[in-house]
Amino acid sequence: MRLATAIIDGRPEGVVIHADGAATRVGMPLQALIESGDAGLAAARAAAARPADIPADALRLGPPLPQPRKNIFCVGRNYSEHIAEGARAQNIAISATEVPVFFTKPPTAICGPGDEVPIFPHVSTKVDYEVELAVVIGKPGRDIPADRALTHVFGYMILNDVTARDVQRRHGNQWFKGKGLDGSAPTGPWIVTADEIADPMALGIRLSVNGEPRQEGNTRDMIFDIPTLIASLSQGLTLEPGDIIATGTPSGVGYAMEPPRFLAHGDRVVCEIDGIGRLENTMRDTSLSAQVA
Repeated sequence: MRLATAIIDGRPEGVVIHADGAATRVGMPLQALIESGDAGLAAARAAAARPADIPADALRLGPPLPQPRKNIFCVGRNYSEHIAEGARAQNIAISATEVPVFFTKPPTAICGPGDEVPIFPHVSTKVDYEVELAVVIGKPGRDIPADRALTHVFGYMILNDVTARDVQRRHGNQWFKGKGLDGSAPTGPWIVTADEIADPMALGIRLSVNGEPRQEGNTRDMIFDIPTLIASLSQGLTLEPGDIIATGTPSGVGYAMEPPRFLAHGDRVVCEIDGIGRLENTMRDTSLSAQVA
């Protein structure tokens, strides 16, 4: 099933998306549905069996989980070619780590499909993109063994790890500040439930800017696969329903191009992952909006 959050009369509501793009209300927010476990999935399946009550042309989607209860968990340096391009761009030695590298993005970074992603030129002039497969946790757990990790997954969605590279470097090359600006985590367009994805480690993943292909890879190229990421992250740390884990990005980011190419006002960024869908956002320079106001 494809489960989304629709904006109806200004309020977010959980919906199931039908094959024709129309939707049926589930009767609860997606966070509550995920927390409800099997009962929530049963409610979603019942909604999927009913006729649509929102036509496709009237459907406005928000981020699937508009107010996550925790920071978004993110993974750095999880694709070898991305590590290599970063080393070339920075002219430093970077190698894969023995264990996953984790950082977070705050809930205020969340935005949804079709939303404008803010650029703050007084903060950063080097805004970059990173398409990623995001895992949504369904079943809570701590010290989850890798061979049981996928049973804790509710579903998958797309996340764009928008990054202010100059801020990232300015703050000692640590990642939270440069990756935590408002609106820097477009997510969506929906969550595809885990039963619909036969192998999350065999999905094509792509990103384009204004129609120009920039990133293309496959989740099979991850250094640490999803079971390993969940097992490592959950060591001594409880994962809860609705937690989001962004699993890293393939090569092709803007700062590693020659010359570097960063995002600007009006740029259209499209992220795609096979079996999940397409997430499209446009960049908006907030200083231009201030001038108009």
